[in-house]
Formats: sequence, C-alpha cells, structure tokens
Amino acid sequence: MLSLLGLETYQAQKLSLPDSLQISSESMKNWAPQAPKDLPWNFLRKLQALNAEARNTTMVLDVPPDARPAEKESQMEEEIIYWDAADDIAADIYSFSELPTPDTPVNPLDLLCALLLSSDSFLQQEIVQKMSLCQFALPLVLPDSENHYHTFLLWALRGVMRTWWAQPPRGVGSLREDSAVLSRAPAFAFVRMEVSSNSKSQLLNAVLSAGHRPRDCFWHRDLNVGTNPREIADGLVEVSWFLPSGREDLDVFPEPMAFLNLRGDIGSHWLQFKLLTEVSSAVFILTDNISKKEYKLLSSMKGSATKYYFILSPYRGKRNTNLRFLNRLIPVLKMDHSHVLVKVSSTDSVGFVRRVRSIVAHVARSPCRRLSVEEMAHAARRLGLRVDEDCEECQRAKDRMERITRKIKDSDAYRRDELRLQGEPWRKAAQVEKELCQAQWAGDPPDKGRAELRHRLLELRAQQNGHEPTWGVQEFVAGISGPSLGEKQYFLRWMEWGLARVAPPRPRQPPETIVTLRAKHCGVVDLSELLWPEPLGVEDFLREMGQFYEAESCLVEAGRLPAGQRRFAHFPGLALELLLLGLPLELIDGSTLSTPLRWVTGLLKELHIRLERRSRLVVLSVLGVPGTGKSTLLNTMFGLRFATGQGCGPRGAFMQLVTVAESFSPDLGCDHILVIDSGGLIGGALATAGERFELEASLATLLMGLSNVTVVSLAETRDVPPAILHAFLRLEKTGHMPNYQFVYQNLHDVCAPGPRPRDRRQLPDLPGDASRSAAQMEKQGGGIRTLADLAFCDPEKQHVWHIPGLWHGIPPMAAVSLGYSEAIFELKRCLLENIRNGLSNQNKNIQQLIELVRRL
Repeated sequence: MLSLLGLETYQAQKLSLPDSLQISSESMKNWAPQAPKDLPWNFLRKLQALNAEARNTTMVLDVPPDARPAEKESQMEEEIIYWDAADDIAADIYSFSELPTPDTPVNPLDLLCALLLSSDSFLQQEIVQKMSLCQFALPLVLPDSENHYHTFLLWALRGVMRTWWAQPPRGVGSLREDSAVLSRAPAFAFVRMEVSSNSKSQLLNAVLSAGHRPRDCFWHRDLNVGTNPREIADGLVEVSWFLPSGREDLDVFPEPMAFLNLRGDIGSHWLQFKLLTEVSSAVFILTDNISKKEYKLLSSMKGSATKYYFILSPYRGKRNTNLRFLNRLIPVLKMDHSHVLVKVSSTDSVGFVRRVRSIVAHVARSPCRRLSVEEMAHAARRLGLRVDEDCEECQRAKDRMERITRKIKDSDAYRRDELRLQGEPWRKAAQVEKELCQAQWAGDPPDKGRAELRHRLLELRAQQNGHEPTWGVQEFVAGISGPSLGEKQYFLRWMEWGLARVAPPRPRQPPETIVTLRAKHCGVVDLSELLWPEPLGVEDFLREMGQFYEAESCLVEAGRLPAGQRRFAHFPGLALELLLLGLPLELIDGSTLSTPLRWVTGLLKELHIRLERRSRLVVLSVLGVPGTGKSTLLNTMFGLRFATGQGCGPRGAFMQLVTVAESFSPDLGCDHILVIDSGGLIGGALATAGERFELEASLATLLMGLSNVTVVSLAETRDVPPAILHAFLRLEKTGHMPNYQFVYQNLHDVCAPGPRPRDRRQLPDLPGDASRSAAQMEKQGGGIRTLADLAFCDPEKQHVWHIPGLWHGIPPMAAVSLGYSEAIFELKRCLLENIRNGLSNQNKNIQQLIELVRRL
C-alpha cells in the first residue's frame, strides 16, 4: 500500500510539516490526481484549505491513448474513490485481499492510515487539527498490523480545541473552551460484531445531527456509488464529539458527548474493543446474529462497569438462536431486555434514532464513566497499546515546560518579576528611540537635544543589560537550544499549551461581530482595547531574549561594551530556528507597538546566512482590524499558525516563512514568501485623530511599505480603517505602492450554501470623515481624496473579493463552508499569479529587506 501511494520512502525519514506546505506549481491548480501516488498530496492540499470534500477524492487515470479500449478513446476513465465504511464486510486484518493496482480505487481510510504512518508527530498533529475544523471524525487508535502494534494518538489530538455552550442546572450559561484531550465527557462506542446490515457510521451521523439531513462526520458506505474493501485501515478507532451551542432547536444533547467508532469486526480487533469497553460509558454492538463464538467472546467481559446495548437486524430463521444467546448474556453483561434494539428495513429510522439518543441521554444523566482523552491513554497503556506521546524527546520537553509553568501563578506578576526587561524599561527605551529617529530623519543639524536623547537611551540600555536572565528565561533558552530538532518542536508546542493553561481565565461571550460591537458602543469602538487582555505566551519569552540582545547591541555600537564580551549574540540564531520550524515571530512588538530594530535586523541577517543562495523574498502582508478573519485567511491559504479568534492572540505583528519548491522558484521569481499578519495592531477605532491613530497609521505604513503584496481584510465594504487609508496616502507620495487585494469577508452569512462569484466592482467612496482626516494629516491640498481615488484609478488593478462565510451551519458543530475554502483557493491562486507576472513590487533579497526595515 505504501509503495502504491508513493510513501515507502517516508518510513525511515518521516514526512514533515514543511514538506507538505511548500509552494509548488500544483499550488496554483485545482487539479484532480491522476495516479495513486498523487493521492496523499492532493489530500494534504485539500485539508490545508479546509475543503469539505477532502475525503472525496476523484482520480482521473491518465491512460495512454493506445492502451485505452476502442469504445473509450473519446473519454478519460474516472475512478471515484470514497472513504468506505464497509460496515457489512467482516475482514480479518491478517487476511489481506489482493492489493489494488494503479488503475483500481484506493480506499481513502487506507490512504489516511498510510499517510499518518508516514508522517512525523507534527504533521500528524496538523492533519488531525485540520480534520477537526472540517468536522471529520478523528483517528484515535491508528492500526499498524504489519508491525504488530497499534498507536493511541494522544499527541496528535492534543492541539484540537473545543468550544461549547455550558449551561449549569442553575445560573447563566456561557461559552467554554478547552482542549479536546483534557475535557471530560461521557463516551459512547459503536462496534460491529461479525456482519451487520445496519451501518454504524450512518447511525452515528444521524445521532449527532439535529437537522433532517445528517452531517457526514463519519464516512459511510451510502455516500456515493460503490464500496472499496479496506486493506490496512481495519482496527482504526475514530472519535467525534457532540458540542452544544446553547440553542434548543439544535442541541440534541445538553452537554458534550464523545462518540467512538471501531472500523472492522470486534473479533478481529479484540484489543481495540477491550479499550473501548474500558473507556466508554456505554457500548452499542451492531450485528445481524449472535453465534457461539461471539457469545464466548462477550462472556469474557463479565464484571465490566460499561453498559452494553445490542442493535440487531436478524436473518430470517435466526430469531430463536439470538434469543437463546441473549438470555445467557443478560446476567453476564448486567443487561435487561430494554438493552436490545431491533432495526430492520421496515423500522422507522427517525424514531429509531430518537430512541438511541434517549438511551445516550439517559446513560449520561445517570452516574457514568467520564474520561478525558488523556485518561483514555492510561487505559491504552495498561492494555499494551503504544501511546505516541511516550517518546523520550516529548517527555523531556514536557518536563521542562512543567518546571517553567509551575512557577507561574499570575501572568501579570510573572511578567513584572521574571520578564524584567519588558514593561516600563522597554517602553521608555522605545519612546526615546522613536524621538531620536524622528530627529535624525528630520535632517536638523546635531544639537544638544539629540545628544541628550542618545545619552538617555544608553542609560536605559545599560540598566537593562545590568540584569541577568531569570531562571525561567534561562530554562526557555535551554529548551530551544538543544541539539535535537524534534525536542525543540515538542518544547515549543508544550510551552504554548502550558502557558495557555496558566493564563488567567478570560470570560468568553457569544461571538460578536464588529457590526454589533460598533452599534453597542455608539459608533466608536477600538477593538484592540475592547476584545482582550493579552495572555502570557511564547512571544513574551522571545521578547525578553530580544531585549537582552537589543540592550547589548546598543552598548556595543556606542563603544560602551567590547564586542568580545557579548553574551547574547547567539539569540537571533536561536529565534531563527523557531521561524524555520513554523513558529510566528514578532516583527512589531505588541506590548509597546514599536519595532525592536536591532533584534529584527539580527534575525534577518541570520536568515540570509541560513538561506544562502535561496534568499529572494516576496513579502505579503494582511491588514485589518481584529475579528475580520485575517489570520484564518492566512492559515487556510498557506497552512500557517497565526493565532486566530477574537481575544485569543497577542497584539503584535507576526511573520512566518513559506518555502517555494526549488523546481518552482525560477517560474515564480522568488525562493520564499515572508507572510506578515498585522494581528491586533490596527485597532479599528473610528476616531481619526490623536496619538493612537497616528501610531496605528505609522505601523500600517511600515507593514505596507515592506510588502510586495498587501491584502486588506474588511468586515464591511465601507469599513476601511482610517489608519490603512492614511498609509495609502503616505505611500502614494513615496511611489512605493504594493499590489493590493481588498477582501470583504461575510462574517454574518454562517450558512453560505456555496461559493459566490468574485465581485470586481469598486469599493464605494468613504464618507468624508476618515478620508478628510487622513488627507489633512498628509497635508493634501484640493478636494477630499478617498481610497477609491487612490486604489482604483487604474481599472486593471481593481481587486475586490467577496468571501462567503467561514462556517456552514451554526458553530460549534458547523464545518467550514465549501464556498469559503474555494474562494480562498482562488485568492491564493490570484496572489501567486500576480507574483509570477511581476505585478507586485520588485522582489527583494534579504539584504534589501534589512535596509528597507531600517529606512521605514
């Protein structure tokens, strides 16, 4: 199977996340795979784009003309490959059928298992997170029958976050968010014994769905024509959750529930079945008939605290045999006759689903087992299953994280006492540097004032340099300094989750759009101040490293510290490693809203050394106010890891590096794309004067001035932030105007049924307030100038996009809409086409970017 899919080369050196994210010529094509070796890459691309059809893979077989049958010469054969539940096939995992040949369908469950077996821990985690956003059932136990072990995917699931409406028996309900691995919920397992005429997956989908049309969380045999036998996926255990939304018409259960699905027959996968009986509140066994063999197997479960239910579809003439074995099992499994359900072709399906739901709800209301996935992993270890998180590198990284976070009781106090170079010292130094920079670029002759500013700056930097890194910072530096690349990655992930757990809880309100917030606040709202206090995160430790480097570099430049006595010169190199591993790094400090110039320059110099000959860059930035979907857009487009959601991320502007495949670099004209997310820098305040506005306008000018391509994300077509308008006016005077795309994201259309065509009309003129204020700040004479006057004076450069709503349905059970995914792909294709055709500003090398950062 691995050979057929082209994955055999990834057994010694596993497929990594950077491998899957490279920009190639295929990134610009909406193509169908032509051979089985294309299937893994096609699946990864669709999953990265959150495409709801990622599990439906059409393979267009590229058959040479002379090899085609004469009657089919005029058309290409299409083989449609589906995720196949095949619940009615009782196949032993050791009794393989003849493997598929390159011109026969591959079961997509086999594809998923093969891909996970060929991926490293971090790509596995990414695959599972994207599947979660698409509302696909997630792999919990991964079978590997050839090597005779099965893996419980605790690490792969650890990054999945769940949000639900918690309604206490008394009191006011609220939205809660927690890791899917850590939150406890009753679990219900559905398994097949021998042959069942009823499909487990169809039943599960119906139980989970509130509407008349079940959502296809678990793929099943009736989704489309044909079923393809599984070769390596039997023994796979999948998990999905029901999560209440707070709406009575949608919530089939009042609390979160986990649902587990074992692929294959329990007789052939007894270990997985035993695990399910130990972690579930109830087990539903689907079968047509109970034989003596199955009776003996089930009798061994005597004494289990799990409740058992049978769903029978008996063959004609087997009724008496089933009754005889059931009567024997009832006292053994502590059942009664209400635990036996019969479903035949004439059974009312709606009523039957309602009955199963009532059983699930009854079990959940009574005292029952409630385990987290982390606790399920303990049971898996006792039974001898391998747990992916138990490797030494992962555990060493976890131990280091726990040593650091154990000392954090209060985020604000920790920042003040342990991250000492930040806060007031950095704010004062940043303000003096800003004043000094303005004086230097004003062109005035040197005077006493500038000398005094330099003296104050050196004093502040000397004070910072007089501190030693605290124990926590030293531990963090040790964690990212180790020789093992894998341990560094584990440590970073553990730190992200560990810091999120110790951060002070933020009460979460139901999602509010910018429109409702603006109405509530009488037309003037600064989202950067309103939406969140900044949580403690990895970026705080990196800022501290940056300040040690800044202070030391400043003193060396002034001759106050010999270069030979530098202790922190290696810090930019350590931070660069994290950038190359996919961690977003801060370009503009969110705590002071300023750029640590020496630190950023040091990072870029290290990047230049590391990339050597492949240092041609295109800079792509996304600007907009918080809550307009900027980060989600970038993450969907390029598979990045920018913080998403209102109030969950830091304020600073962050950058990530996307690699262009070497084979595609000459065509695209660059080797890497540096992607910048403006985060919470542009506050969206409608007030168009004052220090805050001037600061935001300057930061917008900086980000757009660095960029070859700028995407402006808008919640409404008329909602162009004044700071961004001001940046356009300023950049127009310099002649440096990036290629721009305006993206209107429909934040209200939660049930968008499909894609809407791209709308290339112009943005309407803004009301006079914002444009008038921006024009006056730039001392523009004449009439009032609007964004339409600047951006769309050339009809050929009209780029306005209307993106459908992100969700299809009502969160938290909603999946990403197909229209959103397809529109984002089209936007990505357009951006890459513009880069390739030279419509963006001239591509830079890193040395030019360093100089541009300094000048801007």
